[in-house]
Amino acid sequence: MVHRWHALVLHELRLALVAVQFLTRVPVPGWVGHGFQADWLNTCVRYFPAVGALVGTFGAAVLWVALWWWPPAVAAVLAVAATVWLTGAFHEDGLADTFDALGGYVPREKALAIMKDSRIGTYGAAALVLGLGLRVVLLAALASVNLTAALLALVAAHAVGRTAAVGVMAWLPYAGDAEHAKAKPLALAVPRATVVLALVAGVAVLFGLAGVPGGFTPSRWLAVAGAAVVAVVAMHRWLRRRLGGYTGDALGATEQLTEMAVLLVLAAA
Repeated sequence: MVHRWHALVLHELRLALVAVQFLTRVPVPGWVGHGFQADWLNTCVRYFPAVGALVGTFGAAVLWVALWWWPPAVAAVLAVAATVWLTGAFHEDGLADTFDALGGYVPREKALAIMKDSRIGTYGAAALVLGLGLRVVLLAALASVNLTAALLALVAAHAVGRTAAVGVMAWLPYAGDAEHAKAKPLALAVPRATVVLALVAGVAVLFGLAGVPGGFTPSRWLAVAGAAVVAVVAMHRWLRRRLGGYTGDALGATEQLTEMAVLLVLAAA
């Protein structure tokens, strides 16, 4: 019995570290990859919100330290840059590719081909610049009024953003070529239990943040949850209409747009 529980805990730890390895540039122990199985990448999705919270916490730490020496605008740039560095611009790349592909009115197959193109176009560049700029401005606005709120907002935005990506993944079929997907297991159906656990993790992060003194009111956190739902529904309709499903890039775009939505709600006067 003890051996069984030990194996279960070790497996869940392995899945959590696989999620860290997939979503960030953080190195993980070598034993994590021993005996790697393709379905690990599929089931590790349950830890995406937790990894998002870790990324947000890293950005919050940079923001807190940067404010010792620089004004909020500079500190916000450094904090956002820190999260981009930690993730290797993984989601930003998805945002740019998605807007390049879907910004104009091209057929589905053409849009999928554009997503695979490593070059960035006008739509992608505009989305990337505006998205980064909006995140920096909103974070600076929060930091100039309430540092605690700004720190909480960073953690919430990243955790909820990854939760929203899981929601889109569970709601739509894969739209690209599953055999040649960058992360083939993610093109498969996500187990229902994994989706539920991811959603519970996302909600748990919000509940935890809501209990921090000096932060936001409960109604504001409810508004955050509502904004995330709106973002997921909007992405679902857009992707279903244009592609008939999601791609890895579309999930990155979902994370980014949800992150912006969360910051917009939390920075609202």
